[in-house]
Parts: sequence; C-alpha cells; structure tokens
Amino acid sequence: MKKLLGLIGLLAAALAIYLAVTPSPIDPLAWQAPQAPLMTGPLEPNDTLMKADLLAKGQIHGPEDTAVDAQGRTYASLHDGRIVRITADGTPETFVETGGRPLGMDFDAAGNLIVADAYKGLLRLAQSGKTQVLATEADGVPFRFTNDLDIARDGRIYFTDASSKFQQPDYLLDLLEARPHGRLLRFDPATGKTEVLLKNLYFANGVALSAKEDFVLVNETYRYRITRFWLSGEKAGTQDVFIDNLPGLPDNLQGDRQGTFWVALPSPRKADADFLHTQPWLKAQLAKLPRMFWPKPVTYGLVLAIDENGQITQSLHDASGSHLRMITSAKPVGDYLYMGSLDNDRIGRLKIH
Repeated sequence: MKKLLGLIGLLAAALAIYLAVTPSPIDPLAWQAPQAPLMTGPLEPNDTLMKADLLAKGQIHGPEDTAVDAQGRTYASLHDGRIVRITADGTPETFVETGGRPLGMDFDAAGNLIVADAYKGLLRLAQSGKTQVLATEADGVPFRFTNDLDIARDGRIYFTDASSKFQQPDYLLDLLEARPHGRLLRFDPATGKTEVLLKNLYFANGVALSAKEDFVLVNETYRYRITRFWLSGEKAGTQDVFIDNLPGLPDNLQGDRQGTFWVALPSPRKADADFLHTQPWLKAQLAKLPRMFWPKPVTYGLVLAIDENGQITQSLHDASGSHLRMITSAKPVGDYLYMGSLDNDRIGRLKIH
C-alpha cells in the first residue's frame, strides 16, 4: 500500500510540474451560460428518431452532412475526406476525394455539389467529379474551418468559417477558449468575390436562408444560440438573436424554404460544461491534458424544428443514442429528413410528411 501511495504521489507531482511549465494552447475567457431550458412542451423527450431508416449502416464513418441530387441519390461527407454516393442497393461508392474534411454541402441549380471543406475552403464539384476551389479567404484572412452553407435562388452562396484560429481537429479548443473567432460569408459565383457579412461569432456553424430570403441564420454553437442577419427590408445589414438558450449545441442548420428550420444538436447541454465556462484558469489547464480527461458529450440524438418567428415547434429524440446519436445535420428533402453525424456510422432518414 505504501508503494502504491508513493507512486500516486509521484504521478501527482509530475502532473503538477507538467501543468506548471506547459503553456496552454488557449487564452480562455469566462462565460456565464444561461440556465438550460426545461425539456417540456415541444422539447418533451420522445422516441421519434428510433423510427428512422438507416442508410449505409456500418459502411461509413462520420457522415457530417448529406445532400440529395435530382435523381434522388444520397451523398454524404465523410471523416476520411471522401464524399460518397449511396447506390440503389445501399452501398456507398466514392464520388470525390477532397483531400480534406468535407462538412456542409448542397446542390446548386446547375447540379454541382457545393461543399464547405474544413481544410480546402469552399468547393464546387461537377457531376464528373471535377473539383474547383471557389474561395479560401476573405478580407485577407484565410479560412481555417470552412463549415456549412446554403445557396440562394440567385446562386450566391452563404457559408461559414467556424474559427479563424482553430482547425477542425481542435474544435473543442475553440469551445474552451470562449472567444469569437467565427465569420458568416457570402460568395458570388458571378464575380468570384467573397464578402464578410458577420464576424466575431462564437463558432459560426450552420447556415440557412429564410423562405423569402429576406434573412439568413447562422448557428453560434458555443453560445447555444442562432443569430439572424437581415438581407432586405428596413433592417437590412443588421443582426439580432433569432433564438437563444437552446437545449444543446446547435450544429448544422437547414430551412425547407416553407417556414421551418431544422437544427441538429449533437449533444444536449451539460451542467459540468456550463460550470467549466466560469473557470478560465481551469479551462487553460484542461486544454493541456489529453482528450480522455475532458468532459464527454451525452450519447443522445436530438433535432429541433423552429419556425420563422424563432419558436420551437417540434423536437425529435433518441434518448438512448442507440439508433441515431451525435446528429450534426438534419436536411429536409421532399417528405424526408436526412440526418448526418460527426462520428456515427450511418445516415438517418425519417419520413416527416
């Protein structure tokens, strides 16, 4: 027993020395999160997600986002840098290897797949597989974490650079630092120019245009909120909070252009994570440690439907996380909702109409 206690003491001393001499990779700020909302009313837990069909189960890893082409074929952006297309028999075939980490994506009016690649920037993929880089910087600041996008009827592409400081493997460092490194951008294919619409966002993530395209929404993942930027009308050029204090971390965002936005929340709120935000010194020390010591997300499946007035109208749950978990995208296409995941091995498809 004395030897064991002695060993523990040595390990504790070594850890203390390591923390004392090792610089932290983050410069964190304190933040007081609002009290998490009660899971009642439209947030009441249910088993709706358990009813979803599972596509390519066990054959893919990390299908962050999905897209469906004019022929009804499903595409997914994977952890290994591939974009795959699901064949009629359910088998994924490689469509393109981007050489990066493809995240949000959607088809434009010409049938090209527009992709936000965390490393490569904003891409356009023709059906032949030919890849064109559309944008890699704005206002002289390179993209470090191109994340999600939506395409307007006039062809302009609204997209996000989640963080100008941290790249995709270090997204949790951005969370711990609690500083606004994100931007909302717009690319015009007619001119080839990219403009910055909003900056100083707290991990700019999902993007979605309204039905009339008079405003665009952007998820600020690490503030549990969605910000609105007005594109037309008397409020054009201004921003406000569309909905605040969400019950989880909002990731991708997609509108059906009929008045409903679908928000994927990969993890519900955790009290220990909210407490940690009040302790910048503790966050600085935690960032030095291996990820195995960091707070873990809840294994859960959660998607919200929100109307254009910023009211939650419906929630879809898998409380067990056994069927669908860590959901990072929820894309309405026709009568179905397609759901991707940061680290699961399947795509969910749920009939919603």
